[in-house]
Amino acid sequence: MTLMHKPGIDQPPMTLTGERELRIATYNLHGAVGIDGKFAPERIGEVLAEIDADIFALQEVPLGGANSPDLLAVLQYMTNLNAVAGPTLETPARRYGNAVLTRYPVRAVHMLDLSFKSLEPRGALDADIDCNGEVWRVVATHLGLASSERRVQVEQVLQRFDTPELPVILLGDLNEWFVYGRTLRRLVTHFHRASALRTFPTRYPLFALDRIWVHPGERLMRVDVHRTRLSCVASDHYPLIAHIRA
Repeated sequence: MTLMHKPGIDQPPMTLTGERELRIATYNLHGAVGIDGKFAPERIGEVLAEIDADIFALQEVPLGGANSPDLLAVLQYMTNLNAVAGPTLETPARRYGNAVLTRYPVRAVHMLDLSFKSLEPRGALDADIDCNGEVWRVVATHLGLASSERRVQVEQVLQRFDTPELPVILLGDLNEWFVYGRTLRRLVTHFHRASALRTFPTRYPLFALDRIWVHPGERLMRVDVHRTRLSCVASDHYPLIAHIRA
């Protein structure tokens, strides 16, 4: 493997208008199994290199164990970024869940258990990241499949933001299939509504399952879907990228 990212902390890139921006991406990796059925961690690493984001929120990440690969370790090696694991399933045989990769220092990490009844374990990884002297609170999550589950989970997440002292980015795979679903309507009460771009499935994108929410909203410049030859096969989700005024 070769490193795909220069070591060290880079300055945020400049826009055409001379503003500095942060690139924040969310990406459901589907365990690094592409739509061709191949387990290909290096292909995921190449997609991350294409995006070259300052912060990645990743979902469906194998995190090691006796019977499971450590995909996050592979991606950290390939990108040379700081890595934070947020397992939602943790047994001797298998660790699995959310993760964050970032070129900036991580100042604090908190885990939020969002598991609902006997359904698949869910959680949120809440990290304070120092982006060139400004600390951003980045909350990476993967909500449940049932609407009743998501309603409870989003309330648990929002309880953490009653009095936001830091700028906040909430992002991940929200699994909300409905354009005006209750989950999205509830999030609008706390966060700026970003564009809903279709990211799933990559063969023929129909649903905006992957979302990025920003507070304060005026910092959000735009969001894009990263569609390339690699990203259309590497996972069943496309990455979503937010450009944020630094």
